[in-house]
Amino acid sequence: MTTRIQRVLRMSDLERVPSIDLPKCLLGPFLTSELAGIGGRIKQGPEDFIVEEIPVYQPCGDGEHLFLWLEKVDVDNDRLLRHLSSSLGIPQRDIGLAGQKDRVARTTQFVSVPTACHEKLAAVDTDSIRILDAIPHGNKLKSGHLAGNRFEVTIRDVANGAFQQCTRIVDDIRILGFPNYFGIQRFGRGGGTVKRGLELLNSPKNKRSRLDRRQLRLAPSAAQSLLFNQVLACRIQQGLMHQVMQGDVMQLRTSGGGFVVEDVDAEQSRFDGRETTLTGSMFGPKMRAPQDQPQRFEAEVLERFGLCVEQFRSFPKLTRGSRRPMLEWPQDLNVVEVDNGLKLTFALRKGVYATSMLREIMKPVDET
Repeated sequence: MTTRIQRVLRMSDLERVPSIDLPKCLLGPFLTSELAGIGGRIKQGPEDFIVEEIPVYQPCGDGEHLFLWLEKVDVDNDRLLRHLSSSLGIPQRDIGLAGQKDRVARTTQFVSVPTACHEKLAAVDTDSIRILDAIPHGNKLKSGHLAGNRFEVTIRDVANGAFQQCTRIVDDIRILGFPNYFGIQRFGRGGGTVKRGLELLNSPKNKRSRLDRRQLRLAPSAAQSLLFNQVLACRIQQGLMHQVMQGDVMQLRTSGGGFVVEDVDAEQSRFDGRETTLTGSMFGPKMRAPQDQPQRFEAEVLERFGLCVEQFRSFPKLTRGSRRPMLEWPQDLNVVEVDNGLKLTFALRKGVYATSMLREIMKPVDET
């Protein structure tokens, strides 16, 4: 007997992936579509995109690791790791980062290295990388060990009347939030990373050997992110971004705990008070599944890409499955006029893309 998985694998193997218009699939509709965007451009230079990491804890002052409070300018994470490895004489695996940061930016963040590197720290400083402080701590900094990030972003070459229009959109975002899309950078240049991820999910054994370790790590999760964005887009198109439904999987905003909605009226009240938030699917075998109509929304997205949840079992460490909030609210969001543009300051929780909020404000025409 032919199983559903076997049917899906045959009909949607690699040849089907190019038939999907990936550029149009990566992101979805705007939440404030009735308000015109301000246009403009970001990241015209590092000083236009300033990021400061918000640590989830401070180093204690004692231990086998050094937490370096470090500033980098126009440096990507791979280059930072190579430089630290070379200048300190340690393998990259001994270096800890809490989160990835933008390249075209001035970013400040914690990086951990073994305490034995203390005598070599002077070798780290360059014109674009600078250690601001070094404090011992008991454990290595791990991915995800941050509360969020503060941003100071300048949008250049905006449309006429941009300040007034931006103020209207910002007022809506303060109340409604913004779609928590994965940013376009998640999917690789021209969508190449997510395309490889879809290929891997459809034919994992045939495609693994063609990818290096970094590609193999990024590609499946990029496919997960694409599918999440599509579920989120579906919810916006249905006008259901602020409506709790029977079977929704909600998440407590403080603890992150999840549960399936049974009492719609009670959970709508908690959602309206921002105690909870709606979640979308990061598909995988460990994901808490919704029920009823929310489950049908997610199943339709999988079917559109010729996939089923079982295919994510091929990458148990990379695509275990989880839930992600579909809406986010920035903290301390403000906008002021500057020469040739607007400056926005705000803070976001970890894992939230500043470019997704900026997209809601700018509403760019060409996103490829």
